[in-house]
Amino acid sequence: MAASVKTLALRTLCASTRNIQHVSRGRVKHSCCPAWVTVRRGYSDGTEGKNTHFGFETVPEEEKAERVYKVFESVAEKYDVMNDAMSLGIHRLWKDTLLHVMNPQPGLRLLDTAGGTGDISFRFLEYTRSMHERQQRQKARSSQTPSWRDIADNYASNQTDLPQSRAVVCDINKEMLKVGKQRAEKAGISTGLSWVVGDAEELPFDDDQFDIYTIAFGIRNVTHIEQALQEAVRVLKPGGRFLCLEFSKVSNPVLARLYDAYSFQMIPVLGEVIAGDWKSYQYLVESIRKFPDQETFKEMIEDAGLFCVKYFNLTGGVVSIHSGFKL
Repeated sequence: MAASVKTLALRTLCASTRNIQHVSRGRVKHSCCPAWVTVRRGYSDGTEGKNTHFGFETVPEEEKAERVYKVFESVAEKYDVMNDAMSLGIHRLWKDTLLHVMNPQPGLRLLDTAGGTGDISFRFLEYTRSMHERQQRQKARSSQTPSWRDIADNYASNQTDLPQSRAVVCDINKEMLKVGKQRAEKAGISTGLSWVVGDAEELPFDDDQFDIYTIAFGIRNVTHIEQALQEAVRVLKPGGRFLCLEFSKVSNPVLARLYDAYSFQMIPVLGEVIAGDWKSYQYLVESIRKFPDQETFKEMIEDAGLFCVKYFNLTGGVVSIHSGFKL
């Protein structure tokens, strides 16, 4: 009933409707996954021989995924340190803003695609835990002088009906997940958190599984962005929300020149000094310039079948948050 009301509300918010593209899907069971997980197949549609970009370089499509994998395999150990160095720590504020835009309630299920070292999932679990505690304090204040029976009933209710938020970090790169697991162990984060090796273009999950889908600084690295978006729609529940945090296009010409100069002249140098890897960070800078601008990406999200799509620019458009809903 709650899902129906939520869906109806989202339909009311949208000004128009469009035809949702349906993609045929084949599945095979994956022996190392839980029973509810399947591995998606069925996108081999004659892409052999086609070219795409790897930064500013043109490469065969079948080669890009392997080269991107090697990039993140190479930078995994220094990934978080480099994020702080490259953005002067501002990436933390961008990710915090994503959570405030999301505003998740306790008990929801998140798919953190290309989740790497777990930044978004950690924030999600902390946010929903704090939200639950705040709700409990408000509930306690509203009960002026409860009887012993009320206290006992409330205690029993809290123990049996505690909403359990869950986050699934899904990344194609095993080295990134390894670093993420180590971070979670050090921080003592385990409840409600799981790690899955999976491709954003062929997610190993059944349809209609997640309340929220996020992909932060990852979608520009996939070979077929449209395919990854269709997969996001597939695994979201009706009423579920899509959120993408990604580098975008700076509109202010002065800021754009400064940003380009810093990106091309400083970031590869930092990569060499801190991570011993110039080429990987040269690719990361170039990949940002090849990613669609805010409006173009918004249209791609709508074409994938999401509704009420909008975006928010952060730091003058250096990054943007795109949001949409599955109806």
